[in-house]
Amino acid sequence: MDTAFADTLTAWRRHLHAHPGLTLQEGDTAAFVVAKLREMGVEEITAGFAGHGVVATLRRGGGTGGGNRSVGLRGDMDALPIQEMNDGLPHRSTIPGVMHACGHDGHTTALLGAARLLLADPGWSGTVHLVFQPAEEGGGGAIGMVQEGLFQRFPMDRIFGWHNWPGLPAGTIAVHDKAVMAAGARFDIVFDGHAAHAALPHLSRDPMVAAGHCIVALQSVVGRNVDPLAGGVVSVTIVEGGEAQNQIPARVTLRGTARWLADSAGVTIKDGLHRVAHGIAATCGVEAAVNWRQGVEVTANHPAERDLAAAAAAAVAPLRRDVPPAMTGEDFSWFLKEVPGAFVWIGNGPAENGRELHNPRYDFNDEVLPVASGFLAEVAKRALAGG
Repeated sequence: MDTAFADTLTAWRRHLHAHPGLTLQEGDTAAFVVAKLREMGVEEITAGFAGHGVVATLRRGGGTGGGNRSVGLRGDMDALPIQEMNDGLPHRSTIPGVMHACGHDGHTTALLGAARLLLADPGWSGTVHLVFQPAEEGGGGAIGMVQEGLFQRFPMDRIFGWHNWPGLPAGTIAVHDKAVMAAGARFDIVFDGHAAHAALPHLSRDPMVAAGHCIVALQSVVGRNVDPLAGGVVSVTIVEGGEAQNQIPARVTLRGTARWLADSAGVTIKDGLHRVAHGIAATCGVEAAVNWRQGVEVTANHPAERDLAAAAAAAVAPLRRDVPPAMTGEDFSWFLKEVPGAFVWIGNGPAENGRELHNPRYDFNDEVLPVASGFLAEVAKRALAGG
C-alpha cells in the first residue's frame, strides 16, 4: 500500500466527516471536491449541477481502447440529520444535528482518490466522468441529475458506483448477480372520524381503532400476498393523532415505508395497502385517504457490467459473489435505468458498538479508502478497454 496516498485519503475523509453537508446543503463539500480536483490539475469541472452536484471529466487519447469509450464513476456527498454520538472522536461532526452516518464522506473521498490514481496511470485512454452526486438521502439527487441532462451532457457507455457495508470484512468487495438494493416508497394513511369524549366512545367514529387495526393488518400484505422469494417489507414508523388523553381524536395519520426487490411485489404492496386501509375504514365507520410516494427503483446490476465489476474487484481485493441483497434503497438505481452499470458493496468491517449505517456512532473505516479508490480506477480502465 502507498502509505502517503492512504494518509492523504484519510485526511480528506476526516475533513469531510467533520464538516458534513446535509441533503441539498452540500455546498461546502462540493467546494472541497472542486478544490482538490483543481489541485490535481483537472480542468474540466462542472459545479452546481442539479443543485450542488459536481461532474469532473478526465480525457486521454491513444493507448488501450483507442480513446473512443466513456465511463462514469459516482460518489454521493450528503450527510444525515443525526446528532453524532462519537464523543472523543477527533474528527467528529462540527455541525450540530448533522453527521456522515452513512459513509458518504468515504464515498466522496474514494472518488477523489480514483481521480488521482487515473491521472497518474498512463495505461488507459478514453473519457472518465466523475459524478459527485448530491441529495442521495431522499433528496432526489440522482433523478435530478438525470432530468438536468447528465447523460446527454456527459455521455457514458457505462456507470459504476459502490456503498460501504458494515458487517462485511473490511476491504472485501461484494458483487451481486442482479438485485443489490430494494425499491422503496413512503406512504401516509389518514383516517378521519368524529371526535368525542373518551368516556363516551359511542358518540365517536374512532380513527384510533382503525389505525390500530391497520398497523397489524398491513403485515398481511407482504405475509400473504407477496411471493416470499420476491422480497417485501411494509413498516409503519410514525403514528400521529390525539390532543388530550380524555378525547377520542377526529384524525389519526400513519406514516411508513415499503420496500421490494421485484417490480411485481411493488405493485402488490401498493394495491394491498390501499385495499387494507379502505377496507378497515369501512369496517370502522371512518374515512381513509392514502398517499403513496414512489422513491427509488430496484438497484439491479446489468449482466455484462456485473461481470466486469467482479473482475475489477478480484484484481484489487477479496471478492464475494454470495452476499444477499438488502432491503435498503439507493438512488443509483435511477442511473442504472438510463445506462448499463453495476453497483457493488465494499466491506466496512464489523458492525459493532453502533457502527451500523444511519447510527449516531457510525464512522467510516479509513482502511477501506485505498481499496475503494483502487476498485473505481480499475473498473474504469477495464470499461474503457472494452472489458
